[in-house]
Amino acid sequence: MLLSSVVRRDPRWLLLALNALLATTAGLLLPTALAAAVDAALGGRLDGGTVLWLVGLAGVELVGDAVGVVLAASITARGAAWLRRRLTAHLLAIGHPARFEAGDAVSRVTGDSAIAGGVAVLAVNLGVSVLTAGGAVVALALLDWRLAAVFLLSVPLAALLVRSHLRLTAEDVATYQEVSGELSARLVDAVGGLRTIAASGRADQEAERVLRPLPRLSGAGAGMWRTQARMIWRAGLLLPAVELTVLVAAGFGVVAGRLSVGDVLAALGYAALGMAVVGQATVLTALQRARASAARLAEVLDAPVPTTTPPGAAPPGEVSLRGVCVPDALHDVDLTVPAGAFVAVVGRSGAGKSALAAVIGGLAEPSAGEVRRGGSVGYAFERPALVGTTVADAVRYGTTAGDEAVEAACRAAQVHDVVVRLPSGYATPVPDAPMSGGEAQRLGLARAFVRDPAVLVLDDATASLDVVTENAVETAVETALPGRTRVVVTHRAATARRADLVVWLDEGRVRATGAHHELWGDDGYRAVFG
Repeated sequence: MLLSSVVRRDPRWLLLALNALLATTAGLLLPTALAAAVDAALGGRLDGGTVLWLVGLAGVELVGDAVGVVLAASITARGAAWLRRRLTAHLLAIGHPARFEAGDAVSRVTGDSAIAGGVAVLAVNLGVSVLTAGGAVVALALLDWRLAAVFLLSVPLAALLVRSHLRLTAEDVATYQEVSGELSARLVDAVGGLRTIAASGRADQEAERVLRPLPRLSGAGAGMWRTQARMIWRAGLLLPAVELTVLVAAGFGVVAGRLSVGDVLAALGYAALGMAVVGQATVLTALQRARASAARLAEVLDAPVPTTTPPGAAPPGEVSLRGVCVPDALHDVDLTVPAGAFVAVVGRSGAGKSALAAVIGGLAEPSAGEVRRGGSVGYAFERPALVGTTVADAVRYGTTAGDEAVEAACRAAQVHDVVVRLPSGYATPVPDAPMSGGEAQRLGLARAFVRDPAVLVLDDATASLDVVTENAVETAVETALPGRTRVVVTHRAATARRADLVVWLDEGRVRATGAHHELWGDDGYRAVFG
């Protein structure tokens, strides 16, 4: 179980428990010490030792509480960090295409990991509360067994209250966590498409779509806090009722001469300590949230990592596909990309172009069929994610390329002049390097070039470049990477015209292959380019 793994991996919860036990012991001795001090004062025989003992116990409890806060924060942070590392590693291992939406994955990595990471602290707090209640009952029995018997009459009511609280909050907490992830996923999608949304004038409709799950979130949250409020007011009634009952029993003990006035104060203190578990409504709710969060994390960690089949061997630079299928994208694709050829992949939106590029580049595993690839692959995307501390790191990402190789790749991608104008040139931090879509695409191209691949796959990677810049980039590629195989997904007739071979996809199948001028006579082919 994931929560037990979180507890076992960091043994410092034992130190937290020991510290809590010391503070709890001091807290349990405090009412007795206070009773002795009161009785001594009433009898006119109060001495320094009694006062010192009382102050010492109070000091131990205060210091223990302070140390406990620091330890709890550290244990929670380390638990959350461990879960985030595991979750991130597994999400990366699952790879592309992602099973979990970006926003939902972020919600699990950040929010759910933080909540589940504090389970050891919650368990210790709850365990200490139970021990405190048990110690209070023992202390009452030592004062007068009748007081313990009266107090124990409230235990079934307290247990019923706690059980009811846990049962009623379970569903609301799970729903709250689930809908929070859904909201995050929708929000991330909307933020990624802000320019498109603004340009289309659909901001209000998009806001409505993002916030559509909000009533479910509100309902779950209201139900959760309503249950907690019910627990609090019931506990608020139960505690004074128990204290009053114990006070009456203690009063009879004073009349009978079994108890002193100080013992009555001690009895009231132990009655309050004995009801500590019932007063832990927030801890009980947090424990339910930790269980719900752990279930969401386990859903990711239990997702199978796809098995990757190494591609078969092919002549250097050649790629061969036989009977390749990708669910909802490609169907029985047979294709040979000749070594050193410039191949353009065209088709209407949804025809399977990106899926074909992903299979050729090794980013997607076909559900059926065989892929043979002759050599390494470099990949560039329409919207590249620039990963790395600096611009140079973003270009060399995943390689050990030196500064000269990075600069050469940027020159080939026609982006060197842009980089050198940045505040610190190639050493400029990525967040401080504002770039247009075309400039970011060229950095993505440079990242592909620096790998010196045998096969270069460009998935709409020049879509944001003007025709002149695209021609310059193609010329630079031929110069920097002579004789390399290039597979380019494109929507431009001009790009298809320059290609050695055009692959025309239609509804996931190869409808035709050939030179652009040979296919141009087909009305359907011309319609691909609008």
